[in-house]
Amino acid sequence: MAVFNGSHISFSFSQLGSAFGEHVTPTALENGRLFTYNAEVAKQLGLNESELTSEAFRAILSAEQPLAGRTPFAMKYTGHQFGQYNPALGDGRGVLLGEWRDADGTLWDWHLKGAGKTPYSRHGDGRAVLRSTLREYLASAAMTGLNIPTTQALAMAISDTPVMRERIETAATLLRVTESHVRFGHFEYLFYSQQHEALGTLADYVIARHFPELAEAEKPYAALLQEIVERTADMIAQWQAIGFNHGVMNTDNMSILGQTFDYGPYAFLDDFDPGYICNHSDYSGRYAFNQQPAIALWNLSALGYAFTPLVDKDVINDILGGFEHRLQVAYSRAMRDKLGLSDAQPSDSDLFNQLFALLEGNQTDYTCFFYQLSQYRGDALLTAGTLNQFKSICQDTQALTEWLSAYQQRVHTLDDSTRLACMQRTNPKYILRNYLAQAAIEAAEKGDLQPTHDLMTVLAHPFDEHPSLAHLANPPTDDNKGLALSCSS
Repeated sequence: MAVFNGSHISFSFSQLGSAFGEHVTPTALENGRLFTYNAEVAKQLGLNESELTSEAFRAILSAEQPLAGRTPFAMKYTGHQFGQYNPALGDGRGVLLGEWRDADGTLWDWHLKGAGKTPYSRHGDGRAVLRSTLREYLASAAMTGLNIPTTQALAMAISDTPVMRERIETAATLLRVTESHVRFGHFEYLFYSQQHEALGTLADYVIARHFPELAEAEKPYAALLQEIVERTADMIAQWQAIGFNHGVMNTDNMSILGQTFDYGPYAFLDDFDPGYICNHSDYSGRYAFNQQPAIALWNLSALGYAFTPLVDKDVINDILGGFEHRLQVAYSRAMRDKLGLSDAQPSDSDLFNQLFALLEGNQTDYTCFFYQLSQYRGDALLTAGTLNQFKSICQDTQALTEWLSAYQQRVHTLDDSTRLACMQRTNPKYILRNYLAQAAIEAAEKGDLQPTHDLMTVLAHPFDEHPSLAHLANPPTDDNKGLALSCSS
């Protein structure tokens, strides 16, 4: 179709030069076919159903035809993986198809994951499987619904191509869209390979495309680093407040836009466990839930080191020094919203700490607790009916009563309607629990997409009730908790 060959498609990143990657001809899927697409993302891009179900789009999604007739581009980057620098990274199973301009003039990278081998595949086959592809498709929708910055997934294709992982699986592709695929690792690669002129070219490109206002700053490169630090702090604060564990916070998985990037062994908390590790390959717990703020700063420090040819070291250290304060302010704000606190008081930190001790000590479901708390007026918090409702998720009634009493005292001067409205638009009823994702994957592998569609419905609007799909708000049974996840997930 003409829409996939129009003037609204550009290729600015691939034109930066050979230092930034290589053009690659993808390997087409066998009998590739459209599996599903996200109508909300399509609407944002200005695409309709007929275009997404067309033969032209199927061919692009199946890696049979390039976008606008231009050879895709595999991006070169490196990064620190579990704290160790790896120079051999890059787009090993994905290619940048080009950039799509929407009606508002915003450029969106189109990146096809699972398109076959590239020069950076190392010993891999360059493929993605239905399992991991569907997990990323669902996760990006879940984070969007929760208003957490994220890359998005436009569509998935499946095929008859067999792929060996832990078992024989079916190859799939994911068309990921976001304003930028530039990672911390792009800067690290150019720094460690001593391509400092290209490092400046990349910084100029990022400023011109994503932060044009920074070009007027006294020190544009310092201003760029400052922007990345602040966006990353804000994102991590949202992860911690919602209970999201990324699982693999390598620097090559960190976006310069402060977006959640590269979904592998991620998980939303079920029982509140600050030290929760969702990646069974993370033997040291480096990427545990409660380590994410510290790892984010570690990663930003690695990025800051890569900026040293562009920015004075003292300036870099000053910028990095502001991370913790930015994070604490954003996290405190997010937690006050979860509790409906319209103002800040010195005693709030004690209230938060007592709550976390209660949740951890009772192995209380994090999402269910806050959702439940969002349903009651202040004068109803300590009634027998309210306490009875909490019993299924919090067994220690005495400790619960003590905390609810302190919370009731804190909110008694606040307007109940305003407080509850804030809480109910902050505390979701639905999250993407791993047992739900696994059930959708198992059904999809049998050709049944209904569980996926049902999940997409509630994840798009996780704060709404959805009475006919209320079972998707249930916490997992004990048997379904702590599902083992790997980087191939």
